[in-house]
Amino acid sequence: QVQLVESGGGLVQAGGSLRLSCAASGRTFGNYAMGWFRQAPGKEREFVAAINWSGGSTNYATSVKGRFTISRDNPKNTVYLQMNSLTPEDTALYYCAGGASSSWSGAYAYWGQGTQVTVSS
Repeated sequence: QVQLVESGGGLVQAGGSLRLSCAASGRTFGNYAMGWFRQAPGKEREFVAAINWSGGSTNYATSVKGRFTISRDNPKNTVYLQMNSLTPEDTALYYCAGGASSSWSGAYAYWGQGTQVTVSS
């Protein structure tokens, strides 16, 4: 069983940056691929980025490629999402997910509660 807790969200101006963190409990964190998803009001949850168990392979949604970077620190049981050049369209509740490196949310077994990111214009 893995529990996930996100942090690092907040209010930022367009063009700014934020780094989200996802702290995982459980000694088997290093066995799991991890992902980030987001959900804006009135919209479906969408894939943002994913990373394999070692950090050697990553995958990004087209809308964030080149602006966002997913990484992980297995000894610290933490996965990160560095977000640069933020736009108001990035405003959403961001979720950390564990158990897959897929763009399909149904592939993930574990989910955090989310952290809010709001980008003002």
